[in-house]
Amino acid sequence: MFDDEYFMRQALREAQLAFDEDEVPVGAVVVWGEKIISRGHNQTERLNDCTAHAEMIALTAAFNGLGSKYLPEATLYVTLEPCLMCAGALYWSKIGKVVFGASDAKNGYERIAGERSPFHPKTQLVRGLLEDECAQLMKDFFSSRR
Repeated sequence: MFDDEYFMRQALREAQLAFDEDEVPVGAVVVWGEKIISRGHNQTERLNDCTAHAEMIALTAAFNGLGSKYLPEATLYVTLEPCLMCAGALYWSKIGKVVFGASDAKNGYERIAGERSPFHPKTQLVRGLLEDECAQLMKDFFSSRR
């Protein structure tokens, strides 16, 4: 019942919240076991903070909620490939698994890091889950702004 697709759909709900707030529609959830322990969506415009990415907000909430700076048992589900800043935060968090939807050829970590993974060596990576749905939300957002 609670599988990767279920949790990515929860991240998509967060992305829709960002879309509705005129933020770039990226959403994230952090899961421990089968429980969502934190949620986040982009809030860079609302907070006037270029670091207020969905991943950063979800990670900070998870750290605070658990009272820990490491998340080796957790999984982050995010609708868009993390940027290098977020990948660095994920590295330091020692997160167990990262699952992302759409690739980001312009700002994703792979553009800069290339084939060298910026994540912790023990972090599992899953790419492209619900990729079409995640990418469509981004396309809809940017086409509505033109």
